[in-house]
Amino acid sequence: MAHTEVILREKVVNLGSEGDVVRVRRGYARNFLVPHGKAFEATKGNLRNLESLKKKRAAREAAELEEAEKIASKIRRVKLELELQTGATGKAFGSISLNDVVKALEEKINEKIDRHLIHMEKPIKSTGQFDIPVKLHPEVTVDIKMIVRTAGGVEVPAEDQEG
Repeated sequence: MAHTEVILREKVVNLGSEGDVVRVRRGYARNFLVPHGKAFEATKGNLRNLESLKKKRAAREAAELEEAEKIASKIRRVKLELELQTGATGKAFGSISLNDVVKALEEKINEKIDRHLIHMEKPIKSTGQFDIPVKLHPEVTVDIKMIVRTAGGVEVPAEDQEG
């Protein structure tokens, strides 16, 4: 299997960021990276011009960090209150899913949040207070403060959850 080295012009998921010199299969470089303008060959001349890509990368990373800090400060000021649907006996009818949390958070902070940044192990099926971590950037993690109540005011203890 033939490999070649390319210099990335922009961030490519699971490969690297602009300015990185990466080793990829020749067909991937020839058929995807180079034609789509995501990379160029790692020749001696191109390696000399690598500094401009590294400056571009540093500027992009600084902007991403600043944006993540701005969103994190908005999330810190918010306390979400969601209602859990229950039956007549107080047993939980449904659950609060990741999508419910994302919708409520986006409404409160007026920012678009990628649901993959929120780390919720499983849907919430009980009342109480919860801290849900959000990893906005490799250096910025913040917790969403959330209170879950029932529509009728009946408490649903954690041990009554159906798994």
